[in-house]
Amino acid sequence: MRLLRWGRPTRIYLVLSVALGTLRGLLLVAQAWLLATVVAGAFMSKKDLAELRRPVELLLAVVVARAAVSWASEWSANRCSAQVKSLLRAALVRRAGVLGTDGRAGTPSGQLATLATRGLDALDGYFARYLPQLFLSVIVPVIVLVAVVRVDWISASIMVVTLPLIPVFMALIGMATRAHTDRQLRALQLLSGHFLDVVSGLTTLKIFGRSKAQVDVIDEVTNSYRRRLMATLRVTFLSSLVLELLASVSVALIAVAIGLRLLDGHMHLRAGLFVLVLAPEAYAPLRQLGADYHASAEGLSAADQVFDVLDRPVPDHGSRTDVPDPALNALVVEGVDFTYPGRDRPALVGASFEVAPGELVALTGPSGCGKSTLLAILLGLIRPDSGTVAVGGVDLAALDPDAWRSRLAWVPQHPHVFAATIADNIRLGRGDAHPEDLVEAVSAAGLSGLIGRLSEGLDTRIGEGGAGISAGERQRIGLARAFLRDAPLLLLDEPTANLDGETEAEIVEAVRRLGRGRTVVMVAHRPALVALADRVIDLPTTGVLATTGVPA
Repeated sequence: MRLLRWGRPTRIYLVLSVALGTLRGLLLVAQAWLLATVVAGAFMSKKDLAELRRPVELLLAVVVARAAVSWASEWSANRCSAQVKSLLRAALVRRAGVLGTDGRAGTPSGQLATLATRGLDALDGYFARYLPQLFLSVIVPVIVLVAVVRVDWISASIMVVTLPLIPVFMALIGMATRAHTDRQLRALQLLSGHFLDVVSGLTTLKIFGRSKAQVDVIDEVTNSYRRRLMATLRVTFLSSLVLELLASVSVALIAVAIGLRLLDGHMHLRAGLFVLVLAPEAYAPLRQLGADYHASAEGLSAADQVFDVLDRPVPDHGSRTDVPDPALNALVVEGVDFTYPGRDRPALVGASFEVAPGELVALTGPSGCGKSTLLAILLGLIRPDSGTVAVGGVDLAALDPDAWRSRLAWVPQHPHVFAATIADNIRLGRGDAHPEDLVEAVSAAGLSGLIGRLSEGLDTRIGEGGAGISAGERQRIGLARAFLRDAPLLLLDEPTANLDGETEAEIVEAVRRLGRGRTVVMVAHRPALVALADRVIDLPTTGVLATTGVPA
C-alpha cells in the first residue's frame, strides 16, 4: 500500500493505462465476432470476398485500433513507472545523504547503489506491467464472460468454474516466489558491495599481493548469487507451467464441448468460432498477471529495502538562518566527545579550543585522534555526543545546516572530481558564478598552467575521479572551488597529502592566498603547511592540548 501511495502523483497514467486496456478488451470481442463472421460466411454461406468486404474492412480497422491502443497503454504504463522510480530515487539519495555521513544509514554504499539502480529499475515490472494487469485481470475476463454468455451459456459456465482456480494457485506460488526473490536481491547486493570495495582498493591489494585471494572470494559470492538466481528461476518456470496447464485444460474443456455440439448441429459455426477465439483471452490476463508478478517481485523487494532506509530516524537540526559571520565572530569548541555507531573506542574526547576571527589554526596529532571527525562536526555532517560548537555564541545545533554551510568552504584531502568539464567541477563551489569569477579562481588556485596546455581550456572534459589529470591538479580544482565560493570560514583536511615537494610548495602558496581575510581551520601534518598557521592545536588521543604561537 505504501508503494501505491508513492504512485499517487502518477495515478492519471495508471488510470489511463487501465482504461486503454479495457478498450483493448472490447476491441478484442469485436475482433473475435468479425473474424467468426468472415470465416462462417466464407465456409458455411459460400460468400465471396465482395460480399464479405464490409466485415473484412471492419476487422482490419479493429486490428489496427488494437495495435494503437496497445502502444498507448504501454506508453502510459511506462511513464507511470518512470516517475515513481524517479521519486523514490530522489528520496533515497536525500535520506542517504543525511544518514550515510556518520554511519547511521546501516546500508553499505554498494548496496545503496544496487537499490537505486538495478533494484528500483525492477519496479518497471510492477508499475508498467503488474499493477495495470491486476485491474485488467478482473475487467477483461468479465467482458469476455458477458460476451460469451449471450452466445453460449455452457462455455460461460465452464469459465466461471475454472477461472477462480488460477488466482488460488497464483497466491500459493507467489509466497514462495517472494521469499526466493528477497534472498536473490540480498545476494546481488552483497556481490555488488564486495566488488565495489575490491575495485576501490585494487591498488593496495596488488601491492600487498592479496588481489588473487579476492578473486576466490568474488567467485564464491558469485556462485552464491547464481544458485539463488537459479532457484528463483525454477520457481518462476514451475509456476508458469502450472498456470499454463490450468488455462490450457480449461480451454480444452470448452473446445470439446463446442466440438460435440457442432457435430450434433446444436450450435452454429459462427457462435462456436466466436467462443473458441475468445476463450483463451479470458484466461490470458490471469496468466499474464502471474508472469508479471514474478517480473515485479525483485522490484517490490527493493522497494521494501528503500522504505527501510527512508524510515530510519534522522537527527533533529536547528532552523535559524541568521548565521553569525565566522569572519567577525569567534568559533568555540567546548568539551566535544564523539563515538561512531558500532565502535567501542571514541573518535574524539574532550576537544576544547577557540578560533578567533581571521585566525588560521592548524589541527595536528597522531592518526586516529579525531582531526577529521572534528572537521566533520564543524561541517555539520555529524553532531557531537556531548559538548558544543558555537559561532558568535550561537550553537551550531540551533542553526539550519544549509544556512551554516553557505558560510564555509571545504577542501578535503582527496577532492572528488566528477566526469564533467573542468569548469563544471569548479562551479560546484558556486553554481551561479560569472565566467570572470571562474577565471579568477583558476588563477588563484594555480590552475592557469594546466588550462593553458589544454586545447579546450576550461571546457575540457575529465574522467570520473579525475582520470587524465594529476593528483596535484585535482587538489588545485578543490582549492579553486573554495576560491570561487569565497566563504568567510575555510576548512581544510591535509590539502598537501601525497604530493611531491614542488607541487606541495605550489599548493601551500595557494592555501596562503586563500586564507587571507578568512577564518581557517585545517588539519595538517606537513611542516610546510603547519608553518602557515597562526596557532597550532594538538589533539592527542585523549583530551586536547592547545599550543599557542607561530610554530618554528
